[in-house]
Amino acid sequence: MAGTTSEAQRLRDLARLRRVRDRIDREYAQPLDVEALARGVHMSSGHLSREFRRAYGESPYSYLMTRRIERAMALLRRGDLSVTEVCFAVGCSSLGTFSTRFAELVGMPPSVYRREATGELAGMSPCVARQVSRPVRNREARSPEPHLA
Repeated sequence: MAGTTSEAQRLRDLARLRRVRDRIDREYAQPLDVEALARGVHMSSGHLSREFRRAYGESPYSYLMTRRIERAMALLRRGDLSVTEVCFAVGCSSLGTFSTRFAELVGMPPSVYRREATGELAGMSPCVARQVSRPVRNREARSPEPHLA
């Protein structure tokens, strides 16, 4: 009986974590913090952070920043907004933090990405461009295969 209760609780927690993830996906440009996200699903911020990391492999903040950078990449590919305008459009309040996080996830500063991506992805449908240009976290990046002679 105890196993059933803990399994039921785990399923309730997973449903709440999905609601948090969905809220981040919808409201990425809004000011969001872990405390507010946790309150929204009646969890403590510490519990939310631990369970979110266990379920999705990254913290809620990290997930939020990845969504913001993905959206920023799309806006930069359009080419009609400055890097500063894109920074604020995706919900970042500091250009320095935005640029640092962008470079960590994408491998180049946003200004360089904007210049290079507008040419490389021109003519590609937006859904394909989004897929091939999706940011990869440094820890997920594959190291090159060793060259065997």
